[in-house]
Amino acid sequence: MDKIQWIKDLVVAEQAMEETGVIDVTAGFDPEQHLTEATYDFMRDLKAAFIEAASAFNQMKGSTLGTVKIYGISKTAADFMLFRNGYKLIFAVAGPGILHVRFNSIGNPIFPNPQESLQQVQATAGTSIGDTLKASWGAFGELQWTYEGKAINLDYLVRYYMTRFIRESTK
Repeated sequence: MDKIQWIKDLVVAEQAMEETGVIDVTAGFDPEQHLTEATYDFMRDLKAAFIEAASAFNQMKGSTLGTVKIYGISKTAADFMLFRNGYKLIFAVAGPGILHVRFNSIGNPIFPNPQESLQQVQATAGTSIGDTLKASWGAFGELQWTYEGKAINLDYLVRYYMTRFIRESTK
């Protein structure tokens, strides 16, 4: 997200008030919109961090056999997966401020039922095998990403999932 986007929003809201003569006390900050944008920003940051880690792993490994590949998931705004040796690590947006992380192998499809849509899977993903990352509001409107109520550090999150993915995807 643009670091000064909130200032731009304030200016636009003030200009609208000046033009219409109507005062909007909530102008300049829409928590739901901010949460949605922050969710996609976090996913882009997460994907970039995994690309960097996978690139380093692949380069140090030196062989094309067993390399880590990263793919975007079609018909989604920011979902992605890591793939290696028939094993997948999937990061999916379940809604504003909610991400699901799941491991799957070739024998276990991403969607238990091929007829099930992404929205249906996301709606029931809380009961599926995997982890849920949630955004929560901190002091002064700071958005914090958490796992089981504990704050997340992006570097450690990538380190944990990348290590687990590499170990579990080894042939």
